[in-house]
Amino acid sequence: MEVALLSFTSSLSPLSHNRSLTQTPKLTKSPNYPRLPPIRSAVSRTKKEETVETVKSHLENCHLLAAINYKGLTVKQFQDLRRTLPDTTKLVVAKNTLVFKAIEGTKWEALKPCMKGMNAWLFVQTDEIPSAIKPYRSFQKERKLEDNDFAGAVFEGKFYAPDDFKALETMPTRAEVYAKLLGALQSPAINLVSTLQAPAVEVIMVLKAYVKKLEDESAVLNPRLTSKNC
Repeated sequence: MEVALLSFTSSLSPLSHNRSLTQTPKLTKSPNYPRLPPIRSAVSRTKKEETVETVKSHLENCHLLAAINYKGLTVKQFQDLRRTLPDTTKLVVAKNTLVFKAIEGTKWEALKPCMKGMNAWLFVQTDEIPSAIKPYRSFQKERKLEDNDFAGAVFEGKFYAPDDFKALETMPTRAEVYAKLLGALQSPAINLVSTLQAPAVEVIMVLKAYVKKLEDESAVLNPRLTSKNC
């Protein structure tokens, strides 16, 4: 039997045919849709915004804001430190850039010299400054953390460098200031003048104490006066 061989003609030569099979097809250009930011970037931005808002909230009723060099401290050490702080004092770990963003344009901006290195931030929401600083000083001494010192602080709009902290730590307590002013009010005028030359915050606290004393005395006397009138 004879076998007939059929052949099919093609306009492409074998070489060109092989090239057409291996040639990469051209892709059509997709429309320029706006790119969505990566999820990680969005979460990071949200956390930064939350940190700024946290700092701002802690600044409400804040009397002193201090930076502490925390490089080398462990998580456990931070936890132990927080347990020693009174309720009126908050310790926050935040980047310098975020803290500065929160304090920029406020009286706390004087803390700008501390915006370097690794800092933890101490928010003191009481006018009893020495008692608020003392827990960290004790912690620092017990753990021998001489290098983890205060980098600076702002009190009443004034910047206090590390060498100036003694003035903050030796400020008289409210009770001591009250006693000082009340004693001056009962002494010659020259003593009163010297008292009034003290820092404004001391004078204000003492005057408040004197006003309260007068109000308390008035509250005690008023019922007696009322009974006499009856």
